[in-house]
Amino acid sequence: MALNFHQLHIFYTVAEKGSFSAAAQALHMTQPAVTMQVQSLEDYFGTKLLQRSTKRIELTEAGRALMPFAQRSIDLIRDTDSQMSKFTKQLKGRLQLGASLTIGEYILPRLLGPFGQEFPHISISMKVMNTAQIMEEILNHQLNFGLIEAPVNHPDMHMEAVMSDELRLIVGKSHPLAERKKVDLEDVLDYPFVLREQGSGTRLVMEEQLKKKHINPGDLKIIMELGSTGAVKSAVEAGLGISFVSESSVKHEIALGLIHLIPLCDVQFKRQFYSIYLKSALLPISAVTFLTFLREKDLQQWM
Repeated sequence: MALNFHQLHIFYTVAEKGSFSAAAQALHMTQPAVTMQVQSLEDYFGTKLLQRSTKRIELTEAGRALMPFAQRSIDLIRDTDSQMSKFTKQLKGRLQLGASLTIGEYILPRLLGPFGQEFPHISISMKVMNTAQIMEEILNHQLNFGLIEAPVNHPDMHMEAVMSDELRLIVGKSHPLAERKKVDLEDVLDYPFVLREQGSGTRLVMEEQLKKKHINPGDLKIIMELGSTGAVKSAVEAGLGISFVSESSVKHEIALGLIHLIPLCDVQFKRQFYSIYLKSALLPISAVTFLTFLREKDLQQWM
């Protein structure tokens, strides 16, 4: 019997999940099939890798020694898929992904056209929802992966930066700052703000940058919190307040003169967009190809 990657992947998932049943669910396998593959791996090495108890699976000394090699084998397969995805032009498949609001409404629509031209046989089904919903659907195996605007920390999730973006200050056309070429951050803090809701990726990035400048986000004059970038733009356009949004989301309004974008002299609200998917999952090559496509594109050229 030869050692194979499939068994290493199953062993790693059982160890990570702490039970055969949880691993079976994550791998879309039956529990007996998972058990059989782990037993086959133990037969190959001639030693027990897992201690089975009524409460939780625990690694033996041999199992602990094997874990980093299993992890490296998974990483190697992922890296191999990533490299080879650059050469696969006749892929077929359907991707199911989730995207947070700014990415799904303003970023990806501009990228899906070029991707479709390069990979015409891959179809994409995208759900636009908040980060919590994306994570829930990934954990329930309803989505292959998600694209989100702020980092998250979850023990079962793999996260990787795939694109960069920048939040910019926007004001209405009749606002006192509308004719300014540049402003300092201190110049804008006394004006009323219209912001995305607490917990949104955009709000988190803005608050983190303010804290780095020793500014308490709670000191802002927030007159309105809204659940979408579109609502924020409408409020700014109506003169209700100023805001920070992704530049890609206001191209249309700026072109029409409805909203003005004002550069800040002393701070940049740069951020990363992230892909997330289950650590225990090996993405289909079509999904790896899509993520490779995103990593290698200059986002600004499509905006």
